Amino acid sequence: AEFMDNEKVSFVWEEGDVLIVDNTVTMHSRQPFQGERRVCASIFKGLGPESKEAASLTLTTGDKMPLVGLGMWKVPKNLCGDTVVSAVKAGYRCFDNACDYGNETQVGEGLSKVLEQKLVTRDQLWITSKLWNTYHEKQHVRAACLKSLKDLNLDYLDLYLIHFPIAQKFVPFEKRYPPEWSYDPDAKNPKIIQVPVPIQETWEAMEALVEEGLVKNIGVCNFSCALLRELLKTAKIKPAVNQVELHPYLTQEKLLKFCRSKGIQMTGFSSFGAMSYVELNMATKADFVLDEKVVTDIAAKKNKTPAQVVLRWHLQRGTAIIPKTSKEHRLKENIDLFGFSLSENEMNVISALNKNKRFNDPGEFADIAIYD
Repeated sequence: AEFMDNEKVSFVWEEGDVLIVDNTVTMHSRQPFQGERRVCASIFKGLGPESKEAASLTLTTGDKMPLVGLGMWKVPKNLCGDTVVSAVKAGYRCFDNACDYGNETQVGEGLSKVLEQKLVTRDQLWITSKLWNTYHEKQHVRAACLKSLKDLNLDYLDLYLIHFPIAQKFVPFEKRYPPEWSYDPDAKNPKIIQVPVPIQETWEAMEALVEEGLVKNIGVCNFSCALLRELLKTAKIKPAVNQVELHPYLTQEKLLKFCRSKGIQMTGFSSFGAMSYVELNMATKADFVLDEKVVTDIAAKKNKTPAQVVLRWHLQRGTAIIPKTSKEHRLKENIDLFGFSLSENEMNVISALNKNKRFNDPGEFADIAIYD
């Protein structure tokens, strides 16, 4: 039952659809396999907008992480509190945060409001935060987690992630928080100072957070297959999630396949590709996935926006999404994804846009290669 719950694929059933089950070609993960191979399928109405809160991915702990969350990166501090309240009213339950975003205090104010107003209970929320690069040494991991918990006004995190597989020189909270990339941003020639901290050391400290009850699930961000293999060699608690850049220009098929084989769920950030990076001079408007003809054509056919089509593409690949916005109409649009589906051909033509184009690459903006 657990296997079927974790591995099921759901599509909205529409009039005229045909279901074909062919037990003769079913593959099994165990080879050689003795016995009958069987596909189990059922027809149901599918998830509608009224049940969007129930759409989730099951993690290794059995916890269910919402498929659609709200990313808080680059949400202005003065808008964070109201954005959280509006998002909860629109149906969001998952909020993706990080020390490095510099707005966890303001997000915490919004979370306090929705809890005080009894719009939701704490157990209905899924709150993620991330360990920054300067806190990878084991003696700093717990303090960094406690700082995020204090800022978010929470007793525990549902998910805590290592933000990058990059360890940098420690910067005390009282000196600068968040620490950012440069060790001394005010220096004449600011530099990023790396330190040799084994990922095993950091991960063991993350595992201790779970044991203490400060965190329910732990995972990583921006990890390649090679880095995951190395981590899995010594991990007592395997990473529940790998959060990576994911969009039609960077489909990451091999990484997705590897994570699935290890029971690691994937969350994609920058779901639309270049949109968040143009103002940072890390992309141009020519890199907009939403302007691709195949996307706009499908959107017109479905009477949906290009953004909804791309987000639906993510969901049908089985990956969670955390699109960012502070605009109320976009909040509603970005979660209204369960009343339609994409055909296999539509999924394929969107996937065919892949260019292996990465916009968030420390090898480019920080001269620290982690993907090559």
